[in-house]
Amino acid sequence: MDKYTACVWPRLEPFMIGVLPATPPSKFSMHYLRKMASYVRTRDGCFPRLGWHMWRHIACGKLQLAEELAWLYFETFDLLMPRSAEQRLEWAEALSQCHSPKELDRQRCKLSVDTLQFLLFLYLQQLNRISLRTSLIGEEWPSPRSRSPSSSSERETKISSQNKNWDDQAHLTFIQTHLAELLELLVEPGQLSSSGQVLRDSQLTSEAIESLSLLLEGSVSNSGTVHPIHKLLSRSALQSQTGFSKLSRSYSLQQFQGFLHHALCLNPFGISTFSQSGKKLAWAMQEGTLKKAKIFRNTHMAPLGSRLVLMSHICKQTLAKDSEKLNDANIKLHRCSEAFIYLLSPLRSVTLDKCRNSTVVLGPVGTSVHIQSCENVRVVCVAGRLTIGGSFHCTIHALTPTRPLLLPGNVSLTLGPFHTHYPTLEDHMASVGLAVVPNLWDQPLLFGAEGSTSDTGCYRIQPPSEFYPLVIPFQMEGDNCEFPWDLPSDYQKAVEGREKAIEEWQKTVKEAHLNKVQRRQFQALVEQKFHEWLLETGQRQELDSLLPAALTPSTSVDHWPSSHTSNFGLNVLKDQPPEQGMGQAPTVC
Repeated sequence: MDKYTACVWPRLEPFMIGVLPATPPSKFSMHYLRKMASYVRTRDGCFPRLGWHMWRHIACGKLQLAEELAWLYFETFDLLMPRSAEQRLEWAEALSQCHSPKELDRQRCKLSVDTLQFLLFLYLQQLNRISLRTSLIGEEWPSPRSRSPSSSSERETKISSQNKNWDDQAHLTFIQTHLAELLELLVEPGQLSSSGQVLRDSQLTSEAIESLSLLLEGSVSNSGTVHPIHKLLSRSALQSQTGFSKLSRSYSLQQFQGFLHHALCLNPFGISTFSQSGKKLAWAMQEGTLKKAKIFRNTHMAPLGSRLVLMSHICKQTLAKDSEKLNDANIKLHRCSEAFIYLLSPLRSVTLDKCRNSTVVLGPVGTSVHIQSCENVRVVCVAGRLTIGGSFHCTIHALTPTRPLLLPGNVSLTLGPFHTHYPTLEDHMASVGLAVVPNLWDQPLLFGAEGSTSDTGCYRIQPPSEFYPLVIPFQMEGDNCEFPWDLPSDYQKAVEGREKAIEEWQKTVKEAHLNKVQRRQFQALVEQKFHEWLLETGQRQELDSLLPAALTPSTSVDHWPSSHTSNFGLNVLKDQPPEQGMGQAPTVC
């Protein structure tokens, strides 16, 4: 590699977070985006920044999209943008003060986005568009767990379960295949022929190259420093390769495209490579079914926006972590089963893929939590956005300022209010810019390619009679010892009703005036019934996994501390021991 050779690769987050894991609207094809690119440059209030008012006019009036779908994409793009936590908290406060649709629309009209980047973002949605050939031939080998779809939208369900958002090889292929059209969206209308074709001597402005930094970044020669594409091209040697003109401060489209064809490569921080160059996080007891379990991270070497943690095949274990190693990381939980996972740090994004029979409790997630192809999973989260697709019998307790997005293929989902806390929860929420209000956990949006659907049969709102707060069974340092907000009134009444029943029970036992023998007999009966209940409900599994046992030395290069094992497997990846006394029956007063 000579001194001035550059490597350029697709950024991860626009694909992982920005692309909705579903079939995009047909109007996001190049034909319509080319018209939109020309339209926004000739209308006031559209360029260089596009406001909600004008985007709604284009989306609903020109592209014939439903308004809620237009807002979904506008809001998703804004979620991807690098805003400070203070800015996001101010925006949340402003939204919480809106008490009517008119006030809400007035507030939304204050939001604007970079026009050229938004065009690229819309084009990027084609990542998960299924090809006709794939839809006809299907999978090479059918899955033994496959089910018939719950609706007629079979193609959309297939995409939901097989999206490419984490596939960095697919990201590279997409950019290489569609590079010409992506660059065409950035060309000024005057650089196009009367038929709308790009002229051979077309130029790209410096502003167009800067907008391309949404998608591309890279480094020069052996430098380990990563730069967005427009800063990478500030070097004079690279400017000569890309046809930069100092006079017009623009780039030759033909030379710039040729430069990218030679410079594009696989993201060095992507999931394809970091399992080899990243650090493996191991722990004691990797025998039998646990041999497949893997945890890799690149957080020690990756720049902000490319920090990844992969947890795969975590089975029959309790795994917990609060650490700076997870801060602002994109987490993927893959094929975890019968596990209890607590990740109590401020996170960037989280994806659950093909997990089953598990409980996942997350610290605040600044962007999105995506649940795909999961079965019988309980997720507890505070998140900027919640997306669920192709999942069965899952329960989600969420606090989110956006409407939960339900993609095709879901069956028997339960949505409930966020119902737990830990000492540093409020600090973590503030650090990622998430507030208590607005909270739209019970207002899901059922997604269809051309708009929302009215079929509400795939989900239900959890009845207050089934609602129980979740207690995180670990000791942690911090000031918050209670819910930092009020539960919805119906759920609060249900909790208070149970507390009153317990008080009445204790009073009844006390007034019975049992002697010592009777108390022992009664205590034994209560313990027997309690343990029967634990077995019947499956709670015994979680409690057994929390009981500390002998420590086994870890042989990992970079292990997470306090690895406890028990007869069901425990990995408490924390600096504090688990809370004692778990699994005991209530004491008779």
